[in-house]
Amino acid sequence: YMKKKLIIGLLSSVIASQSFACTDVNVSAKDGSVIAGRTMEWALDMGWQVQYMPKNTNIKIIQTSKSKSKDNIQIKTKYSFAGISTADYFNSFTDGQNEKGLSVSANFLPGYTQYESYNYSQPNKNISVIQAVEFILGSYSSVEDVKTNFSQYSVWYEDIPNLPISPSLHLLVTDKTGKSIVIEWIDGNMKIFDRSIGVMTNSPNYDWHLTNTKNYLNLNNKGSYTIAKTVNDKSISVSSLGQGSGGIGLPGDFTSPSRFIKVAYLQNYAKQPDNSQQAVQQVAHILNNVDIVNGTVVENGEHVYDEITQWITIKDLTNNKIYIADYDHRTNYVQIDLNKLFESKKPMSIKVNDIKYPTGLIDNPFQK
Repeated sequence: YMKKKLIIGLLSSVIASQSFACTDVNVSAKDGSVIAGRTMEWALDMGWQVQYMPKNTNIKIIQTSKSKSKDNIQIKTKYSFAGISTADYFNSFTDGQNEKGLSVSANFLPGYTQYESYNYSQPNKNISVIQAVEFILGSYSSVEDVKTNFSQYSVWYEDIPNLPISPSLHLLVTDKTGKSIVIEWIDGNMKIFDRSIGVMTNSPNYDWHLTNTKNYLNLNNKGSYTIAKTVNDKSISVSSLGQGSGGIGLPGDFTSPSRFIKVAYLQNYAKQPDNSQQAVQQVAHILNNVDIVNGTVVENGEHVYDEITQWITIKDLTNNKIYIADYDHRTNYVQIDLNKLFESKKPMSIKVNDIKYPTGLIDNPFQK
């Protein structure tokens, strides 16, 4: 037991100092389709699994260890939902979408999160943050629904034995109309940011990232520049060396502020897609720009726990589809038709690493 405790403590120390680079981006197509994509960068395999929860499923609500309530508090889900959750340490959803086209993505926000106090007078009005994603997906149908009703609950957290790191999280909530909000917990209070631009990374708080964008207003999508001047009656012109000159100064590192700026730049200047299929591809292209290759982000230069882009989800909120790819299948997304899945009344789950990816291999590409 002491050896296991020591290992868990070592994991916590190593993991807490990693950057945990998760990135979200939303894209809307001309036909009204809304696509929400996100990456999961992590230094530890949490036993990620694709999990489905049908509507009318009873979920037992966690209570604080100091709660005097002896009753098992449960909620019955109003909506079916699917997403990715952790099978190891504790079963907790970090990303998903429900049958109404509502998406929730949880990103790490270390150093800037202070949750609310547990409401002992109303035990049924408390939600542990590790259940927040599944609670929202199972309970609400739209961003407006979340804004109106979720604040009635106290979102709290207390340490869970053997959990390698405290889940300091913030949430990006998006619906099929394209509306999105960011939810954070600051100084013990829930804060909802309505000014979401459909981009989210990690620390600091969301309003800091929005302010930081003002430092990059000089960036644009112009391909090249030519400056012409007349000096001593002689015409002199200087041209840029190549395409993309308007993006000089765009950060390229993997820190949270830099990823926010880069993804916001790409989202803003990318040509609006015509339909959902094009929007899915555009989200994939944008997220490729923040993909962490194994070995490029490590702890103090040592390959103890390398941070990599463990998986990516792209959610078609209009047509109820999820595209998933793990690190080893980045060029080959698996597509899940949620409309068919939502017809089932049986909960299901499968480890992300156990998904059978289509090979796409053909002997003769020119043979009809």
